[in-house]
Amino acid sequence: MSIASRLSIPLIAAFLVGAPVFWAFPDELSGWRSFAIVAGWTGCGLLLASLLLMIREPWLASRLGGLERMYVWHHRLGMAAYLVLLCHPLALAADGWEEQPAFAWAELDPGQQGWPGWLGWAALLALMAGMAAALAPRLSYSAWRGLHALLAGAVVLAFAHLLQLGLDYLLLWTPLLAMSFMLWRLVRADYGGAARPYVVRQVHRLAPDLVEVSLAPLSQAISAQPGQFVLAAFLDGPRFRGCREFHPFTISALAADGRLSLGIKALGDCTRHFQSVECGVAARLQGPFGTFLADQPRGPSLWIAGGIGITPFLAVLRTRPLRQPVRLVYLHRSSRDAGYLDELQALAAAQPSLSLTAMANADGVPDLPAILPAAADLVGVHCHLCGPPGLLTAAVALLQARGVPRERIHCERFDFR
Repeated sequence: MSIASRLSIPLIAAFLVGAPVFWAFPDELSGWRSFAIVAGWTGCGLLLASLLLMIREPWLASRLGGLERMYVWHHRLGMAAYLVLLCHPLALAADGWEEQPAFAWAELDPGQQGWPGWLGWAALLALMAGMAAALAPRLSYSAWRGLHALLAGAVVLAFAHLLQLGLDYLLLWTPLLAMSFMLWRLVRADYGGAARPYVVRQVHRLAPDLVEVSLAPLSQAISAQPGQFVLAAFLDGPRFRGCREFHPFTISALAADGRLSLGIKALGDCTRHFQSVECGVAARLQGPFGTFLADQPRGPSLWIAGGIGITPFLAVLRTRPLRQPVRLVYLHRSSRDAGYLDELQALAAAQPSLSLTAMANADGVPDLPAILPAAADLVGVHCHLCGPPGLLTAAVALLQARGVPRERIHCERFDFR
């Protein structure tokens, strides 16, 4: 990742925080009250930056370092916004305490406040509930979406809070821009305004819980590269009830006529339902996203795939011959789950530059120290990893312990929503 991409999100966040704080910086107020005002506008700027990073546009993701990086920063900035905004009423209470303890309680008790206070506390509570989703990784998807929707309510309530305070209208650009970002995300991503229409042409059942779906474009095709992923929503068919929410799937094959294939593993309720998708079902695709495997070095490479994480590597192998020696380590639970194993073995037999190691791990805990190359065999090797978060964390730690620099380790994770 370039330096410009690394600095892009921090610089945007710094601007969105600094601009309202500079404009609203208080003069001739007490220390605590000044701190309260600065904390309020700092929190607004952090929340604005967090909402910007919810926007799922390929051109934006490519400039900010990828969708996964945007989601990580979205969570960080959202949590920071909540913590800073919590300081706002506490600082007002501290200001009142300097005069009289009863004044401090009056700043915190909604029962002693009018509409501005009620709306402010309601916005903070809605933000708290929305942030709870980021701290509950095991939360069901429907519950996560419901809690996250409260963030929109928090922004609207904060806007009403500022209106009730009678602030300068020029300062209202922050909540107005935040609502614009949410509307953009709602129309373009959640409702599929940016999606392109496709139709399911073929469905291959590769394993009991794995299907590969081939989709053909009905208009202009998505311009994708091997290693990228799309967000897909399947609509209703004659015997298939669609799930209109968009879910990420890595492209497993690309064709010259615009067709693409998606490998779908039953990992949850929705992906299990997708195992019964049928030909003729309409779909909507957003993307493409990601830069995984975009720049293949000329030197030797190590590819590590866990389960359905084989799909980006398979897309490369299906699209073009290898330009460098590659050792592919394919980890799966059992032979009946390894839907692509026969094809991978045939590809390895046809390409001398591809060395395949396929390992079944019934207990789900592979013996990575024994499977991965020794330190002497990793000198100058670029490592690409795709699979479950636990596997990637363990593999990255082992590779670094064996002397592989972090800049030579490239990951594609499945742990963002």
